[in-house]
Amino acid sequence: MLEVLGLDAEAEAIYRWMLANPLEGIIVLVSRLGLPEERVRAGLDRLSELALIQPSARKGIGFRAVGPETAMEVLLARQQAELAAQQMRVEKSRAAAAQLIAECSSLRPRGIDSDSEQLDGLEAIRERLAELAQSAQVEVATFAPGGAHRAEDLQASRAPNSALLDRGVRMRTVYLDSVRNHQPTLDHVGWLHSRGGQVRTVPELPVRMIIFDRCKAVLPVDTSDARVGGVVLSGAGTVAALCALFEGVWNTATALGSTPKCEARGMPPQERAVLKMLAQGYTDEAIAKRLGVSPRTARRTAATLMERLDARSRFEAGVHAVQDGWLPSSR
Repeated sequence: MLEVLGLDAEAEAIYRWMLANPLEGIIVLVSRLGLPEERVRAGLDRLSELALIQPSARKGIGFRAVGPETAMEVLLARQQAELAAQQMRVEKSRAAAAQLIAECSSLRPRGIDSDSEQLDGLEAIRERLAELAQSAQVEVATFAPGGAHRAEDLQASRAPNSALLDRGVRMRTVYLDSVRNHQPTLDHVGWLHSRGGQVRTVPELPVRMIIFDRCKAVLPVDTSDARVGGVVLSGAGTVAALCALFEGVWNTATALGSTPKCEARGMPPQERAVLKMLAQGYTDEAIAKRLGVSPRTARRTAATLMERLDARSRFEAGVHAVQDGWLPSSR
């Protein structure tokens, strides 16, 4: 019955027997259940690992079972932690896949792959984006990393954005949390929201990306400088994977007007993102770019987290973060 919570049938039988017979020891347990002693001890090890039994103060008893209410809370909490770790791995895989697609797009032979179109330079990117926006019928979904945006760029985007919204095209845009501290960008995002565009923010974004009608996606060929060139992808499998990436990030993002919720141990999402990147060996400059903040801010946040974790290196900070429950184990 409890296999779904990580407890196998034999361990569950041992736990149930111990609940019903709290004064009996292991010898009686082995004889009553009809299991070999090594399998009973393996079951006890599993129950101990799950914190469902504890050493007993009674002589000759060995262990006692914790109450069923506490036991179920322990099992559910453990499963939730495992699900959170799995979700983190899934999102990391999606982000890595999107970045790989972007970085490898520039290596495709021109004129051979009908599912991709190369764009050279900023002007070519702007012209193609304008064409795709004009032909969009249903939705434009965007990842907009980079933090604060230039006021003139924001102003220039209002006319095409208005045209899309006036035609009834849904616009969903994910910005970085850091834009909440930049008034010109915040004003533009507020304007976009007031016109019906849906805007959310996250601590970090994997790649710059615009998806039109879930059938064409535009990504930079150089993730470090989006002005170098871009690629328009139309392969059904590739675009479906990028749409899944967008939906995964969108579902965890915070709506404009709401405050990003603190996570484990009251940690703000941006700090948690920094902690994850510290554990992965990112430099202060790389962290700053991912978060859309200055290197000085990234350096100060990293130093504060390392001090709180009593860590002398970034690797040690990652180890302590997992050990102390600030980050889920990568296992």
